[in-house]
Amino acid sequence: GSIALNIFRDFTAGLIVAMVGIPLAMGFAMASGLRPEQGIVGGAVAGLIGALFGGSKYQVYGPTAAFIPLIAALVGTHGYEALIVCSLAAGVILMLLGLARAGSIVAKVPQSIVVGFTIGIAVVIATSQVGELLGLKAKLGPTFFSKVSGILANLGELNLFAIALGLATFFMTRTLLRVSPFLPAPLIALGVATLVSATAWASKGLVLVQDRFGAIPSNFLVLTTPTWPKWSFDLIYFTAAIVFVAAVESLLCSRMADRLAGNKGQPFDPNKELWGQGLVNSAVVLFNGFPHTGALARTATNIKVGALSPLAGIFKFALKLVMAAYLASVLQMVPMACLAGILLFVASGMVKKAEVTEVWAEGNKDRTVMIVTAVMVVV
Repeated sequence: GSIALNIFRDFTAGLIVAMVGIPLAMGFAMASGLRPEQGIVGGAVAGLIGALFGGSKYQVYGPTAAFIPLIAALVGTHGYEALIVCSLAAGVILMLLGLARAGSIVAKVPQSIVVGFTIGIAVVIATSQVGELLGLKAKLGPTFFSKVSGILANLGELNLFAIALGLATFFMTRTLLRVSPFLPAPLIALGVATLVSATAWASKGLVLVQDRFGAIPSNFLVLTTPTWPKWSFDLIYFTAAIVFVAAVESLLCSRMADRLAGNKGQPFDPNKELWGQGLVNSAVVLFNGFPHTGALARTATNIKVGALSPLAGIFKFALKLVMAAYLASVLQMVPMACLAGILLFVASGMVKKAEVTEVWAEGNKDRTVMIVTAVMVVV
């Protein structure tokens, strides 16, 4: 009986995380300059491989905020082929780091860098979504400054309905999550916003996912074969950046997961985690995805809704693909402003006041490191 109950708990956790994950995956993919379905497929595949080979019992893998500025810059300058090659190379390096038992080194990254990095990414995500929130039709550039100047140049196209919808999504997601962690808040908010934009506000000029990307295919299993891109020193830099973000974020996430779950049993294994992370990033790009890592918010959701083992991650993989395939025709009607509201919610939740205060109290050196890291990420 208790085994059946545990499996049921993992199944419901997998279902809720899949429902939370679909709108996030679409939003993260679009913010990275890719197509919405690439986030859905990638997140599902990453979840399966991470659950089978990763080093943490609770960790949920998926597209994460930390990768957005990186992938957007790489795809924007060198195209998707370059992303495949860099991600494969990064995957191999991560596996080697796991074999070399380098997991303990990553645990030594100082808090000031981690907090600064998080603040920087939150700012990048927020700016990447302001254009969508304002309902601008123009496509904005990939960098922080090109986005800001693009927003200022197109302020004439401002759409008040888009702003209302985006803010409503933001507050609805926040309120529902306060009511109960068992509610797939982003998906409910997305459903309501899509309904409103398809009925009452159908003629209000809202930009939908299909306006930006065309129809979302329901046939998800596309295999992409790597082709050798035009060689440049840039690619080494991007590969190193993918390795750094993947390693640091997934190990911090595993560390946090054990703390959140009050894990008394087997603690997470940092070296096995790096190995699993390497496998994830090698496989996901071959299935038309992009680099993924342990996702803090979804891991926390996974634990709060009662996941006990990696089975939850395996359920998430199957449920996410099945739901997305059935919902594909609906997902393309989602207003962009609504996804912007969800991503702004993600960005606002990334920076914890307590963490910033803690670093601030450490003294001038740590403050400087935090601020410089944040500014550098944005620039």
